[in-house]
Amino acid sequence: MTGMARVRELLDRRRKGYSLEGAFYTDPALHELDVEAVFSNEWLFACNVAEIAQPGDYITLSIGKTSVVVLRGEDGGVSAFFNTCRHRGSLVCTEAAGRAKRLVCPYHQWVYALDGSLLSARQMPADFDRSEHGLQPVHVETICGMVYICIASEPPDIARFKATVTPYIAPHHPERTKVACSMTIVEDANWKLVIENNRECYHCVGNHPELLATLIEFALPDDPRANRDFQALMREKTALWDSLNLPHQPADGGTEFRCIRLPFHRGAVSFTSDGRPACKKLLGDFVEPDIGSVRMFRVPNNWNHFLSDHVIHFRVLPLSATQTELKTTWLVHEDAVEGVDYDVQTLTEVWRATNDQDAALVANNQRGVNSIGYRPGPYAPSEFMLNNFTDWYAQKLAAYVDRASSPLRTIRPIAQPMTAAASECA
Repeated sequence: MTGMARVRELLDRRRKGYSLEGAFYTDPALHELDVEAVFSNEWLFACNVAEIAQPGDYITLSIGKTSVVVLRGEDGGVSAFFNTCRHRGSLVCTEAAGRAKRLVCPYHQWVYALDGSLLSARQMPADFDRSEHGLQPVHVETICGMVYICIASEPPDIARFKATVTPYIAPHHPERTKVACSMTIVEDANWKLVIENNRECYHCVGNHPELLATLIEFALPDDPRANRDFQALMREKTALWDSLNLPHQPADGGTEFRCIRLPFHRGAVSFTSDGRPACKKLLGDFVEPDIGSVRMFRVPNNWNHFLSDHVIHFRVLPLSATQTELKTTWLVHEDAVEGVDYDVQTLTEVWRATNDQDAALVANNQRGVNSIGYRPGPYAPSEFMLNNFTDWYAQKLAAYVDRASSPLRTIRPIAQPMTAAASECA
């Protein structure tokens, strides 16, 4: 049986409302398929424009074996290119982030302008056409300062997502921020386990005391589990949000994305140990600190919190079948002054603790699904977002498998199911 046929069999016997079979979380060949079918054919969150604030600023990220450089051009625009020299393929930018007037390949010193055009290629013959050897572009879409990229030749439509979420996040002006802190950790779990862990708060009460000091675990304004106090709080806050023209109802994102404004616990306004603002200078034009947070998620690699005083971006990239990179970035108003308006420790301590706790949880989850005793289990009603995510993933994978009918497109055989198988702060 070919690899694709094996994947189709696994998808066909999948039970809706249950976790995935073990192979989806453990098999190296399925990891490679995820990179090709999902991450190489979808819009991925790359960074905030604040991370590439000046012309020549760049960041790099890897999608499987493919490196991409995202940069700010001389005209102030944002571009992305395959980070591969057009000479013999060497990486051009070898650091995770930097600033350059020109992009110079360290191997043979081919020089590229910030628009990707080739400026110089030493010792090439007189008839060599530099215009035919610029860096290969990658699709880019910037939404309220959030940069998304897609390395597919024909990216899927992102217009509905952009139009839907913009009214929610635009008032927070993520494009008018600066990076207060950024940290990257490697979690010892499959990327889907990392996403699934984020998509539910069923585990929060037993594992996240710092987070629940301010975060209300209910994910919907009409959550049937909610008590009278939460219902009263929602009535108060929706009246306030309506008076401020701040959208708050759950957006219709289907299985692709989620966007909603929800309140903090009564008396809390930010992700801090005491609920007080983490930054005195509020974002955008806000004068009211108690506006809750916009929770926005988009498959396959990004979730965010937009508050009155700061923004937090989370970016997920798969490294292997059992390792995932998670980058967390905290942003404050572009004019906020460290030590005056905010303290990095106060700003970051809640989610630093939460990330560490989640890293331990998903690593333990990974060890469990590695077992021959693992069987897919049923989601709780509060885990409805896991249904959305696994449905989206299964549909995305099935569509790719159905298109890849040529024998040349098959992958290595998939293992049988249930078999053993950095931080920088400003």
